[in-house]
Amino acid sequence: MTTPRPATDLTADEARRIALRAQGFLGTPARKAGVRGVLRHLGAVQLDTISVLARSHELIPYARLGAVGRTTVEDAYWNTDSSGAPAARRPHAFEYWSHAACILPIEEWPHFAFRRRAYRNRPHWNHALPEGTYDQVIKQLRTEGPLTATELGGAKKTSEWWDWSGTKVAVERALMYGEVVCVERRGWKRVYDLAERAVPTDLLHDELDDAECLRRLVRLAGQSLGVGTRADIADYHRLKGEQVDAVIADSGLVPVTVEGWSKPAWADPAALEAPPRGRHRTTLLSPFDSLVWERARTERIFGFTHRLEAYVPKPKRIHGYFAMPVLAGGRLVGRVDPAREGRTLVARQVTLDGPKAVPAVAQALLEAATWVDCTDVRVERVDAPELREPLVKELTRALV
Repeated sequence: MTTPRPATDLTADEARRIALRAQGFLGTPARKAGVRGVLRHLGAVQLDTISVLARSHELIPYARLGAVGRTTVEDAYWNTDSSGAPAARRPHAFEYWSHAACILPIEEWPHFAFRRRAYRNRPHWNHALPEGTYDQVIKQLRTEGPLTATELGGAKKTSEWWDWSGTKVAVERALMYGEVVCVERRGWKRVYDLAERAVPTDLLHDELDDAECLRRLVRLAGQSLGVGTRADIADYHRLKGEQVDAVIADSGLVPVTVEGWSKPAWADPAALEAPPRGRHRTTLLSPFDSLVWERARTERIFGFTHRLEAYVPKPKRIHGYFAMPVLAGGRLVGRVDPAREGRTLVARQVTLDGPKAVPAVAQALLEAATWVDCTDVRVERVDAPELREPLVKELTRALV
């Protein structure tokens, strides 16, 4: 008897649910494996300097796992495997340029060789590098490392954020070239070490050609998205469209059509084998969550316009400095711009997709408050003023 092939014509709702499962918000596979499972399931977790409730790389596992300890999150990313002799301990992750600055599973080190080569082969630095500085940084790390830029001799020439010292320019260049790797963040500072010391030997010397790197990253993007257009897949690890075109036929992804999508799409065949089932998460999402990375995709799948306004002048902001989308029942049902005042989580601005969203937004606020050790929630502005009182009542009822 022939096994029927998975359907390749998807409804918009099927595509949405496949995307939610692929991102770890529907069902339990990624949750069972903890923070490291989330990282490997997603393939990349974006870093960012902004910290409101927490930094974005902490918010990503929180959104999928619930109130996992923040120390647990950091340890999961940066601690090495404690089994075996110290020299044989393997890191679980490294930091490199993917969608942006991201934490990546250590086993993906070989698949970014194409980008390391591109950086080496393309003069692109605006910062001048004093003669001998690069070699001096490598020598110092070999002798003393791991070290921060400050410990290497200072990150800045002046107090201006952009005015890097020669040492900082050199170590960042070495990071992009792959001679140096970021092995952890300490007080948000990168801690650098030589790749030859930090990356397991079997991965360090596994130099793949560009085509093999791109096939792997396209396949990973497809698995992490579940289903996506060429632009969706390219955006995940910030590949060029022509790079995706060159390898997608050999990536293992299969072409599909999705109701309402004007562009061709590809899917992870494993995602098509069984309909997504399980519990939905109700949670606040980081604006840097990979579920909502690509604006056009977020609008196409959820009918939700997502913009980060942290870098928009305050008078021009619509939803707030760090507006966090609210996910509930597999839909994006609102936004919250949060802040903290002592042990109070402040919802400075709330947008609700109608009265039915009130309980879900209240639940998301309460869980987030508990996670960051707040004992109260205060609502300031609600875009639909008539929904402020119902939201406050829902929160008060739960807090009593």
